[in-house]
Amino acid sequence: MSLVSSAAVAEHASRDSCWIVVHGKVYDVTDFLDEHPGGSKIILKYAGADATEAYEPIHPPNAITDNLPTDKHIGTVDPDTVVKVVKEVTEEDKRRQALLDARPPLDEIINLHDFEAVAKAVLPPKAWAYYSSASDDEITIRENRAAFQRVWFRPRILRDVTSVDWSTTILGQKSSLPVYISATALGKLGHPDGELNLTRAAGKHGVIQMIPTLASCSFDEILDAALPGQPLFLQLYVNRDREITKKYVQHAEKRGVKALFITVDAPQLGRREKDMRMKFVGDAGAKVQEGQKDIKQDQGVARAISSFIDPSLSWKDIPWFRSITNMHIILKGVSTPEDALLAYDAGLQGIVLSNHGGRQLDTARSGLENLPPIIAALKTRGPWPNPNFSVFIDGGVRRATDVLKALAMGASAVGIGRGFLYAFASYGQEGVEKSFQILREEFEMNLRLLGARNLSELTPDMVDASGLHQHVGLTPPDNLFNTTYQPLRLAEFRDAKL
Repeated sequence: MSLVSSAAVAEHASRDSCWIVVHGKVYDVTDFLDEHPGGSKIILKYAGADATEAYEPIHPPNAITDNLPTDKHIGTVDPDTVVKVVKEVTEEDKRRQALLDARPPLDEIINLHDFEAVAKAVLPPKAWAYYSSASDDEITIRENRAAFQRVWFRPRILRDVTSVDWSTTILGQKSSLPVYISATALGKLGHPDGELNLTRAAGKHGVIQMIPTLASCSFDEILDAALPGQPLFLQLYVNRDREITKKYVQHAEKRGVKALFITVDAPQLGRREKDMRMKFVGDAGAKVQEGQKDIKQDQGVARAISSFIDPSLSWKDIPWFRSITNMHIILKGVSTPEDALLAYDAGLQGIVLSNHGGRQLDTARSGLENLPPIIAALKTRGPWPNPNFSVFIDGGVRRATDVLKALAMGASAVGIGRGFLYAFASYGQEGVEKSFQILREEFEMNLRLLGARNLSELTPDMVDASGLHQHVGLTPPDNLFNTTYQPLRLAEFRDAKL
C-alpha cells in the first residue's frame, strides 16, 4: 500500500467522495455509505478523518477489510503528516473516571449483582444501553429472573457432605463449573480488551467460553489468547451468504472449536428501545450530512451490526450444517417441545432453551419455565438423560442456586452471559476471575445445604416447581435485581423556553 498524507485524506470528506482512516489504513467507503448497516450518518461524521475510535468497539478488527473490496483500500496514512490531537477531557469523562476510581475493591464484591451495579455506574451510557436493553416492554428479561424465584428447594438432610464436587463435562469437555460463558456481543464497549478478558480468565479457571459471532475482538485474536487445548464453543449467526458461513465454521473447526451453537431465535433482531434511544442523544452529525437522507435512523447498535443475518434459515438447512462440520451442533433459542423433538430427530447434539436474554420476542417464556415440558417430551424418545443429547438453558442466572435448580430439573448445564459481561466491564479479567470464585463458593455451600455431594445427586424431587407456571401471585421481591434494573422511559421534550 502507498503512503497517503492526512491532508489528502481530508480532501475526501463528502458524500460524493468519502475516505476514512481505521487503524492507520485509508479506505474509500463512498460506495458503501448506503449499505452500511448502521446507516451513512456515522460514517459521514468521520469523513476525511480517523474513525478508529468509533469503529473499534463495535467491529472486529478485520470487519472493514473483509467487507470492502480491495480496490477501495487506498493505502497507509503517512505518520509524518498525522497531527497529534489531544482529546478534550469532557465533564462526562471526568465523572466516569471519578466513578472508576471510587469503585468498591474486588474483595467487597460478594455476588454477581454487585458487578451489574458497578457496570451500570461506570459504563458510558451507550454501552450500558446496549448491554442492558431488552425488547419492547422488557417483560421477558424480568421474567427470566423472576422464574427462578418461583422454584423452591426441598433439601435432604443427614447426608455426609464433607466433600462436594460441582465439576462436570459439557459436550465432552471438562468444566470446573456446571456453567459456560454464553455469547454476548461487542465486549470492547465495556472494556478495551473486550472478549479477551473472558478467554484468559476461562483458560485459567477451566471454564468454557462461547465465542460470539459479533465479538469486538476478531475470532483468531480470541483463539490466539486461549491456552493450548482450552475448550471453546462458537455461537453462530447465519450469514445470508452461505459460503461465508461455511468458511467461518470450517475455520473454527480447524482451530479446535468443539461445538457450534447456531442462534435460531433471531431472524430479525428485536426492538431494544433503550439501545434505540441512544441514536437520538448527542451526535448532531457532520456538515456533509445536511440535506441527506440517512437510513435506519431509529436503530441502535444492535441492528447496526446485524443486517447480514439470514431470515430464511429453516429446518431444511440443518443437513447442510451437518455436512460442513463434525463439530457438535446445538440450536440456541428453542422454546417448545415440538421444536426440541425436531432438533433431536434431526440428529443434532443439543438445544439451548433461551429467549436471547429477553432481547427478542417480548413475553416469551423463560428457559426455566420451558424446561419441564421439553424434558418430558424428550423422554418419549427413550431413556433420559441421554448422553448424546444435551439441554442447556440461559437467561436471568445470577446465583449458583439458579443453576442448581435448572440442573435438578433436567438441564445439562447453564449459560451465563450478562453476569460475566458486567464482571469484565467493571474490573476486567480480574472481575471475571472473581465471578468464578463467587460461584464456586456458592456451589460448595448450596450443594451441602441441599444434601448433594455432586451434580449427579441433584434430582427432580429436590425442587418444588409446581408454581413455575403461575405468573401471578405473591413472591418475595428480588431486591438486588430490582435495584440494578433500569426502567424504560418515554420520548422526552427537548430543552425549550415554554
